[in-house]
Amino acid sequence: MNLTWIDWAIVAVVLAFVFAAVAVVKPLMRSVSDFLAAGRTGGRYLISLSQGTASLGAITIVGMLEMNYIAGFNMRWWEMVMAVVVVGISVSGWVLYRFRQTRCLTMAQFFEIRYNRSFRVFAGALAFVSGIINFGIFPAVSARFFIYFCGLPKTLSLAGLEIPTFALVMIVLLWIPLYFVFSGGQIAVMITDFLQGIFVNAVFIVIVAYLMITVDWGQIFQALSLAPADASLVNPFHTGSTKDYNFWYFFIGMIGVIYGKLSWQGTQAYNASAKSAHEAKMGDVLANWRGIPQWGLFLVFVPIVAYTFWHGPRFAAAAASVRPVLDGLGSEALRSQLTVPLALTRLLPVGLMGAFAAVMLAAAVGCNETYLHSWGSIFIQDVVMPIRRKPFAPDRHIRALKWSILAVAAFSFVFSLLFQQSEYIFLFFAITGAIFAGGSGAVIIGGLYWKRGTTAAAWSAMIVGAVTAVGGIVVQQLVPGFPVNGQMFWGLAMAASSLVYVAVSLLGGRGRVFDMDKMLHRGAYLVTEEYAVVNAAPVRGWKVLGMGREFTRFDRVLYIATYVWTAAWVAVFAVGTILNLTGRVADPAWMRFWRTYTQIMLAVSVVVIVWFSAGGLINLKDMIGTLRVMKRDHADTGFVERGRD
Repeated sequence: MNLTWIDWAIVAVVLAFVFAAVAVVKPLMRSVSDFLAAGRTGGRYLISLSQGTASLGAITIVGMLEMNYIAGFNMRWWEMVMAVVVVGISVSGWVLYRFRQTRCLTMAQFFEIRYNRSFRVFAGALAFVSGIINFGIFPAVSARFFIYFCGLPKTLSLAGLEIPTFALVMIVLLWIPLYFVFSGGQIAVMITDFLQGIFVNAVFIVIVAYLMITVDWGQIFQALSLAPADASLVNPFHTGSTKDYNFWYFFIGMIGVIYGKLSWQGTQAYNASAKSAHEAKMGDVLANWRGIPQWGLFLVFVPIVAYTFWHGPRFAAAAASVRPVLDGLGSEALRSQLTVPLALTRLLPVGLMGAFAAVMLAAAVGCNETYLHSWGSIFIQDVVMPIRRKPFAPDRHIRALKWSILAVAAFSFVFSLLFQQSEYIFLFFAITGAIFAGGSGAVIIGGLYWKRGTTAAAWSAMIVGAVTAVGGIVVQQLVPGFPVNGQMFWGLAMAASSLVYVAVSLLGGRGRVFDMDKMLHRGAYLVTEEYAVVNAAPVRGWKVLGMGREFTRFDRVLYIATYVWTAAWVAVFAVGTILNLTGRVADPAWMRFWRTYTQIMLAVSVVVIVWFSAGGLINLKDMIGTLRVMKRDHADTGFVERGRD
C-alpha cells in the first residue's frame, strides 16, 4: 500500500465535502431543462471552471502525462502558435455563440431544426455510439491508475470470495458519478465539477512547486540529454524521429480546433447551460486562462520530472524499486499509461500522495458524471424522443433519462472489462471520436453559418466522416503497426466530410434558403430577456475585436488581456523559430527557456486559481438564488413540435 492513513483521510474529506454539496443542491432540480441544462443559469466562471474539470478527467490526465513523457516540452512550443487559433475562436464566439442563440438543449435538436427529424435521429444515434465507445475505456484507465498508484492488491476477499480489485474500483468510479447525476442532473454535475476544479488546480500548483524545489534543473537537463538526437525532449526542431506525437499530430489538432468546435458531445450539456449567449462566449474566453494550471503547467512539467526519475542517476535506486511493477504489466499500452504515475509514487511525500489521489478521484468523478449525463441524455433526447414523435410527461422524461444514463454506465463497465487497448489514449480518443466528430463539424458550421447548406449535404458529410473513422478502427485492429494512426484518420475524415458537404449543397441546393433569423432568434424572433443590449448597429470600433456594446468595462479588459497574453507567446514563438531556422540553438539555451517558461506559468497559475475561485463562487451564489425562485417552463424539453421530414 503506497498511501498512509493521512493520505486516505485527505481523500475521504474531499469526497465527503462533494457529497455534502450534492445534498444541498438536490432540491433545486425541478424540471427537464434543469436536469439537462441547469435551467440555463450558469455564469461565465462557473461554466468555464466546471467544463474544464469535466474535460480534464482522470483518463485525460493519464493521457497527457503519457503524451508529454514521450514528447517532452515540445508540444507546448507548437501550441504557442495554436493559441492564436484558440483565442480567435473564443473571442469571436465561433459556433458556440450561434448555437446558444438557437436555445437547443442538444446538438441533434439543432440538427432537427436546421435539417430534419430523420437526420436528428441518425446524428443522435451516431453521436451516442461514438461517445459510448470512446467512454468505454474511461473506467479501465482510471481504475488501473488507482490500483498501481495506491498500491492496491489485485483481489479483495468479500464473503469468502476473491473479487478482482479492478472490477471493484471501476464500480466505485461509476457509482459515485451516477449518484450525483441522479440527485441533481446538470445542476449537480456543474456544481460538483466547479468545487472539484478549485481543488484540482490548487493541488496541481502545490505539486509543481514541490517538485521544482526537490528536483534540480541540472538533473532534469542531464536526464533529458539522454534522449536520441533526432527525438529531443527540449528542442522542438529536432524531433524528426518522434513517433505519433509529432508536428502532424499538432497540425491536425489545430485544424480540428476550428472544424470541431462543439462537435464532441462529451460535455454537450455545458453548451446549453449558460444564462445567455454572451455568458457562454465569455466563459469560452476565460478558458484561455483556466487551462494554465492544468495544460500549461502540471501536465507539462510533471512528465518531465518523471522522465528524470526513470533516467537520472540520482533516482536510480528509487526507479529500480518500482521497475519490476512497470515491467510486469501486460502490454506496452499499459506500461506507457502507468510510467508517470509509478514515478510519482516515489517522488511525492505523505500528504501530497493523498492530495494527488484525491485529485484523480475528483477528476474521474467529474469527467464520468459529465459523460454519463451527456451520452445518456443524447440517446433519449435525440433518438428515442424524435422516434416517439411526442414529448414525454416531465416525470417520465427524467426517469427515462436516468435509465439511459444507468445503461451507459453498465456498458462502459463491461467494455472496460473486455476491451484490450493497443493504442495511446489520445490516439484512441481521436479515432473513436471521429465516428461522429469527423463529419459533424461540416454539418454544424454549415448549418449555423450557411443558409444554403442542405439536408442531403448533412447526410452525406456525416456518413463519409463515420465510414472513414470506422474504417480506420477496423484497419488498426486487423493490421498491427498500420502507419496511419488515429489522429491521421481524424484528419482524413474532416477533409472528406467538408468537401462532400460543400459539393452536395452546391449541386442540389439551388434556390433553397433557410430562415436563419428564426433559428437564431434574431430580429422579429429575438428573446429579449437573454440580451442585455439589443443593437443592430454596423460592426465598428470594439466590435472589430469581438467587443460589442453588451460588453462591460471588465469584459473589455479581459479581452485585451487575453490578446496581449497570446500575442506575447506568439512573439516568443516567432523569435525562437527565426533563431532556429537561421542558426543552431544549443540545448542548454532551450533548457533555460523552459525553466523560465515553467516559472512564469506557476506564477500566473496562482493568480488564476484565486481569480476563478472568487468569480465562480459569486456565480454559484447567483445560480442557486435564481434556481430557487425561477418559474419553470415544463414544455422546455428539447422536443421540436414540427420536425421537417
